[in-house]
Amino acid sequence: MRIIITLIFLFTISPVKAEDIKPFTSDGCSLFPDGTFEQNELWLSCCTAHDLAYWQGGTYEQRLDADNELRQCVAKVGEPQIANLMLAGVRVGGSPYFPTSYRWGYGWSYSRFYKPLTEEEKLQIISIQKDN
Repeated sequence: MRIIITLIFLFTISPVKAEDIKPFTSDGCSLFPDGTFEQNELWLSCCTAHDLAYWQGGTYEQRLDADNELRQCVAKVGEPQIANLMLAGVRVGGSPYFPTSYRWGYGWSYSRFYKPLTEEEKLQIISIQKDN
């Protein structure tokens, strides 16, 4: 009888599939200007790269790295004060605990929070990036 129950169990369970990441989207610098009045997209590329990191999500350390890279990128275009202001904004507003469209890990369903990417998730990300 145990063998029959075991066989029924093995044939009826379905493998657990990992969640799929949504396609990458970027809203530029979210609730912040994409540049100055004279150069209205001056640091937009910095924000788009930052969005790519935020879309993927991952660990707390990866978020800290992404935020510091944003600050460095904006400072390199000649706006160190703006860079520091942006860093403060993303550190406060980009938390994965807020159900916003620009939170850390926004490509995944809400409530992922901080979590290392699995190999399968990394492959999904690579596949989506190749398609874009």
